[in-house]
Amino acid sequence: MTVTSEQIDLLRGAHTGPVTAPDDAAWEDARRYHSGVGAPDVVVRPGTVADVRAAVVWAAAHDVPVVVRGGGHSVWSAPPGGVVIDLGGVTEVTVEPAADGAVVRIGGGAVWGEVARALAARGVGISSGDTASVGVGGLTLGGGIGWMVRAWGLAADQLIGVQVVTAAGDVVEATDDSHPDLLWALRGGGGNFGVITRFDFRAHALPALVRAGYGIDADRTAVLRALREVLAHAPRELTVTYSDVPSMDPSAPAGASLEAVWLGDDPGELRRLLAPVAAIEGVTERVLGPAAYPDILLETPPADPDMPMPGFVGGNALLPALTDEAIERLTAFRASSDASVLLLRSLGGAYGDVPEDATAWAARDATWFAMAGGFDIPGVVDDAERARLARDWEAIEAIGIAVYGNFTIAADDRYVTRMYPPATLARLREVKRQWDPGNLFRRNHNVLPA
Repeated sequence: MTVTSEQIDLLRGAHTGPVTAPDDAAWEDARRYHSGVGAPDVVVRPGTVADVRAAVVWAAAHDVPVVVRGGGHSVWSAPPGGVVIDLGGVTEVTVEPAADGAVVRIGGGAVWGEVARALAARGVGISSGDTASVGVGGLTLGGGIGWMVRAWGLAADQLIGVQVVTAAGDVVEATDDSHPDLLWALRGGGGNFGVITRFDFRAHALPALVRAGYGIDADRTAVLRALREVLAHAPRELTVTYSDVPSMDPSAPAGASLEAVWLGDDPGELRRLLAPVAAIEGVTERVLGPAAYPDILLETPPADPDMPMPGFVGGNALLPALTDEAIERLTAFRASSDASVLLLRSLGGAYGDVPEDATAWAARDATWFAMAGGFDIPGVVDDAERARLARDWEAIEAIGIAVYGNFTIAADDRYVTRMYPPATLARLREVKRQWDPGNLFRRNHNVLPA
């Protein structure tokens, strides 16, 4: 549907923050997000919960789909039409000391870099994402695999409460004692249930971190087999990421690398744990030493709107085990195309301690997360190559037990059923029926109301 100027005037009358439409001077800035330029009907930037509520009530009254912008990394800023509720003005972070760490209350528009700096000053941390500019909201609602996933679990596992504006315009506090089914759904069920204006987390004491980085000019299969054995017996304080990427620019050459974070204060212990990998000829230690909590998060510049990212043929999978078959398929996929990428992240530990039915994220038997794909470069990748990449990736995905929504661009129903097993999806649909029966929040990996 087309949003009329009269409808936008009604929104402006109910909303105290900026309301930006295509004819406004600020439009080009308002519709930008980290990965490109969106084409919504209108963008609002609330400064209060009342503003968020006004935008949701207006959207429901006019059947305008809602896109929530937290950090702005999400591809869901891109679908045309709808109202973007930009939470960039709702970013307050407060830390309340507790016996075993702290309770941290975070505004729905905060990004992890600013949160990490606030927490580091208090000596506490949360298992967050990898990138400073990623939003707390999107990452957490999708589960949230981060550097302390083996030590502390998903970001969603540390979520103890939310303030949410529902499709009915109600402002609800959800905890394990009040509306527990709603909080259960928000621990991995995505943006299907409302606009989260505040996240409450249980943070952990964080006395020290050690970080390591290795360059890999060696047989990738041998490295991954050695890494698999290390992680099979490693303490949960260790989390690693393996990546093999093409050259992105002159400062980022192509190649494979290994990054590791150790929740402790002894660099020698991290070096000892990774020694079987480092002993492989062609593996070179680049950095190993103490690191500050905010510094383990990557800084990624926004995309250039004049140079949009090419398409991507591939996907991700949560693997129950990094078998020889999985290693061979993943490394062969990367080797088959210069313009391809491979990422592996270790799971297990605290991630696997959580019962499958305790959160909407159910794939607790996974021990590795894998993502791979080829860039669909116009004039370089033809139909036959595109089909080959898709076919090879589907064979890899079939080894997994689920896919991770935060790394899934496609929105068709097949991916929702791959993200959630039948019992979890059925429960999510019941929660959706209770809180959003009209499916106002549908610009996501959409869970249909029961």
